[in-house]
Amino acid sequence: MTTLTWILAATVAGGIIPVLGAWLIAARASAAQVPVLISYAVGALLGAVFLELLPHAFNRSDNLQATAATLLGGLLLFFILEKLVLWRHCHIEECEAHDPHDTPASAAASPLAHHHSPLHGHSHAHAHAPWAANGNGSNGAAHDHGRSGMMILIGDTFHNFVDGVLIAAAFLADTQLGIVTAVAIVAHEVPQEVGDFLILLHSGYSKSHAFTLNLLSSAAMVVGGVLGYYALHAMEQWIGTLISLAAASMLYVAVADLIPGLHRRPEIRATVMQVSLIALGIATIWLVGEAAHGG
Repeated sequence: MTTLTWILAATVAGGIIPVLGAWLIAARASAAQVPVLISYAVGALLGAVFLELLPHAFNRSDNLQATAATLLGGLLLFFILEKLVLWRHCHIEECEAHDPHDTPASAAASPLAHHHSPLHGHSHAHAHAPWAANGNGSNGAAHDHGRSGMMILIGDTFHNFVDGVLIAAAFLADTQLGIVTAVAIVAHEVPQEVGDFLILLHSGYSKSHAFTLNLLSSAAMVVGGVLGYYALHAMEQWIGTLISLAAASMLYVAVADLIPGLHRRPEIRATVMQVSLIALGIATIWLVGEAAHGG
C-alpha cells in the first residue's frame, strides 16, 4: 500500500468507527438516562479539552500567550455565534432571559433547560429525553434551538480536520507510527463522539439526523489527511490554531450550555451523581489516552 492509501484508509476508519460506536452506545439510551448521560458528556468534553486538545496546542506552539489568546478569542467567537442563533430563533422579548412564564420553581423542575420554541410556543421541558416526544426523536419543547449542536459540530469538524493532518504527518514519518496514531485517535474519538451525539440529541436533533451530521463532520478527517499529505509543511503552522479553536468550542458547550442545565437539579443526591458522572467522563478520556499513548 502506498502512503496515501494508508492515510485514506486510516482517516476513513477514524471517522466512521467512532461515529458508529457513539450511535450504538448513545442511541439506545432510555428517557430516564438522559440527565445522567448529559453529565457524562460534560466530563468527556472537559477531559478532551484539558487532557488532550490544549496540551497538544501548547506543545505545538512557539508562543503560549498567542495560543491562549486564540482560545480566548474562540470562546468570544462562539458566544457571538450563539447570540446570532438566538437572535434568529426568537424575538428579544420572548427569549429565555425575558420569558415572564419562566420562574425559579419551573426552571428547577427539569434537568434540561426551559426554552422557547418557535414551533411550540412557551413550554417547559419535562424530565425526559429530548428525543422522546415523538417517533422521529425530536422534541421542540426540550431542545435548545440547535445552539449546542451547532457549537459542537463546528468544534468537532475542526478537531477531525486536525486529526486527519496528524495522521498524515505520522504516516509520512513512518507507516507503523501512522497506524499507532490512527488507533490512538479512534480510541480517543469514541467517548468524545458519544458526548457529541448526546449533545445533538439534547439540542433537538433526531437520532438519524444526529448520526448523519456526526458522519458528515467526520469527513473532515479525510479532507485533513489528504491535504496534509500534499501540503503538510504549509498547513503545519495552523494545527495549533485549529486545535485551540476546537478546544474553545467544546469548552463553551460544556460550560455555557450544558453545565447550567445541571444546576437545575440542586438536591444533594442529584449533585453527587452529576459530579461522579462528570468525573467518570474525564476519567474515561484520561484512561483511553493513557492506554493509547502507552501502546
